[in-house]
Amino acid sequence: MSMADNIKNTFATTTLVQPPRITIALLSASALAYEILLMRLFSIIQWHHFAYMIISLALLGYGVSGTFLSLNSRRLLTNFPRVFVINVLLFGISTLVCYLLAQQIPFNPQEILWDAHQPWYLLFLYLMLALPFFFAANAIGLALMSYRQEISHLYAADMLGAGIGSVGIVLLLFIAFPENSLRIITAIAIATAAIACWELGLGQKLRWLLLPAAIIPLMLPAAWTQLIISPYKELSQTLRITGSEVIAEYSSPLGLLSVVKNPVVPLRHAPGLSLKATQEPPTQLGVFTDADAMTVINANPGGKNLEHFAYLDQLTSAVPYHLRHLQQLQHVLVLGAGGGSDVLQARFHGVEKIEAVELNPQMVNLIREDYKKFSGDLYNVNKIQVHTAEARGFVTGVQSQYDLIQVALLDAFNASSAGLYALNESYLYTVEALQEYLKHLTPDGYLAISRWVKLPPRDTIKLFATAVTALKRSGVKNINQNIVLIRSWQTSTLLIKNGPFSAQEISALQNFCEQRAFDLVYYPGMSASQANQYNRLREPVFYQAAQALLSGQYDSYIKNYKFDIQPATDDKPYFFNFFKWSVLPEVLTLIGRGGMPLLEWGYLLLIATFLQALVVSLALILLPLAFLKRNSSVPDNNDIPHWRAFGYFFALGLAFLFIEIAFIQKFILFLHHPLYAIAVVLAAFLIFAGLGSAYSRRYSQHNNHNKGIKRAISGIIILGLLYLLVLGPAFSLMLGWPALLKVFIAITFIAPLAFCMGMPFPLGLSLLGNKSQHLIPWVWGVNGCASVLSAVLATLLAIHFGFTVVVVLALIIYGVGAFIMLAPSTKLTE
Repeated sequence: MSMADNIKNTFATTTLVQPPRITIALLSASALAYEILLMRLFSIIQWHHFAYMIISLALLGYGVSGTFLSLNSRRLLTNFPRVFVINVLLFGISTLVCYLLAQQIPFNPQEILWDAHQPWYLLFLYLMLALPFFFAANAIGLALMSYRQEISHLYAADMLGAGIGSVGIVLLLFIAFPENSLRIITAIAIATAAIACWELGLGQKLRWLLLPAAIIPLMLPAAWTQLIISPYKELSQTLRITGSEVIAEYSSPLGLLSVVKNPVVPLRHAPGLSLKATQEPPTQLGVFTDADAMTVINANPGGKNLEHFAYLDQLTSAVPYHLRHLQQLQHVLVLGAGGGSDVLQARFHGVEKIEAVELNPQMVNLIREDYKKFSGDLYNVNKIQVHTAEARGFVTGVQSQYDLIQVALLDAFNASSAGLYALNESYLYTVEALQEYLKHLTPDGYLAISRWVKLPPRDTIKLFATAVTALKRSGVKNINQNIVLIRSWQTSTLLIKNGPFSAQEISALQNFCEQRAFDLVYYPGMSASQANQYNRLREPVFYQAAQALLSGQYDSYIKNYKFDIQPATDDKPYFFNFFKWSVLPEVLTLIGRGGMPLLEWGYLLLIATFLQALVVSLALILLPLAFLKRNSSVPDNNDIPHWRAFGYFFALGLAFLFIEIAFIQKFILFLHHPLYAIAVVLAAFLIFAGLGSAYSRRYSQHNNHNKGIKRAISGIIILGLLYLLVLGPAFSLMLGWPALLKVFIAITFIAPLAFCMGMPFPLGLSLLGNKSQHLIPWVWGVNGCASVLSAVLATLLAIHFGFTVVVVLALIIYGVGAFIMLAPSTKLTE
């Protein structure tokens, strides 16, 4: 008897009382919560770009499960209740164990081309963290195989549970630290195994054994789950200094805040401080977000003595305060207030009205409550108004105009210079963002943006190019008259004026730079001899770049430059990605000889993840296909050919994740934070896809699978094209609306599309259940492996071509998938 016949007989003889819907929902909720939690954990112990690897490895677990079930379905299904419970239990145990083991893997993305061990470390990390999802997928896949008449309902429970889990983990992170959230998820998963025993009618002794076992993760010593932060993150490096200690920690979905003091070697945080400065900063406390991106709280007992902050006048960001001769800046907006240094800078220069925007409310509470006396009650001073909001959204929604909009340094120098923010979507530095800022300037007002100086030069030049493009799109005719750029040894400040710079302002700019040994990079009428005078480079590269970008050489300069300095847009918001493939051969020749500054490690990690996913996925698809072909009999006339099943479910895996990933990235602009966007978009897609799955049973019950697939995919294509037209203008209109209202709007946008997207998969499975039951576990793996590739490939495509291209490709793939499944039968054989 062939393997196909064995599987068919198993389907025919397996009858169970009730499907474990509650268990499936809880299991999916736990799995999605664990996936999002891993993103948070790796944002802390590593960097943000691991989010895409987490999505990919989670789907890898589902793909491997499909292969495993394809090869072992007969033996597993004969003992379905016990095997199901065992897999649920193993999922729960492995969520904690695999993470703890993964923390011991000495992976460092900065050494991936230099150290031959690092690719293997990445592979071990990838496979280790995929294991819990493998067990979860086994349980779900076995349930779908055992209850093929209930596929729509079980798939709906799967999707609904996953949606609830993606929201639940965000709520949990408001009340528990990430490492404690991990314990809670493990406990819930183990308790779910007990619920599975109850639903499947297994012995009471096992249920009462599993319920107390769920408490064990909550009772483990705290040291066991302590976060092991990368030694290359800024917090780790600071704690190496004698006397440094973390005195307080605060956690929320927006980040883990660590407050550091050092009474032995005092913190002195003054980025790009003039080499002529004579006054040092006062006592400072460092505040790190996710062990990186340090900001400081300056000591100011009493809150009135501003003389201690003269050092803030020795930074490049102070330049706009020195350009007005007859009138001081009256109204200043600080974006990214952090610990308040830029607010203090404005106070030091006598600004009458200061507004500050800070995304993280816990950061604001640090200044207002916990360190109120230490900071001199900075955020409660009458002339200062602090807004807890996302910077871009606040500017879009406010009606005020400002004499100065100050955009502070919002990332860490070490990570930024190493290219570890390469995959970090930032809507603060896009062309559209700069246009929005410029709209809110008073006549002759300034927009000041400070960045780290990297060598070889990258983001300062990219920012300059972005400003040129923004001014062009805003209709400014003489762009070269409205922009100036200066730099110190570590920072640069770009200044854009709402009008041309006057001769008096240029003279004040020259004096400011001369007194502080800052280099002039560009101002209207500047000559080459005035550049590169203090912090000397071999060539005046910054000056040359500014001249080229303001001339007819704009396009050719960007094309021929060593790094990608094409301005970021809302469709491609990857400001921090500078990687060009043309640089890689040069880098490889410099291994061990200083080639590291040329690389963008976040991008290379994404490529490495994609290559690993590609190799593993091909093996997982081709291996079981060859095995099934070798061990199966000739298909009946009613069987669905392997090539149709493969093409259809592979297309669904690619297209679903393409749209989901594109929407997550796009909705970061609308919902202001990656974790919020992931949670809301995933929840909306999964919950409404679950409802679509449940609705699809109306077609499968009446054997109208083809009709249901046609309608669903037609709806996906129509809605997808419509959203490409309306989402951009809608976001621009509603960006400043209240957060909860925007969450409701986001769900409203996603709901009809997700509902349609939830139908093709269960309809395809139900069709296989009627005609080719033996292919169900295999297509489960095919779909999972396609999703593994899609999660990473979607991001790569978005970086190079933008979100619009990703969505259009997804719609085409959906259409191709429908054609493959629904096209008239041909004589094409296996």
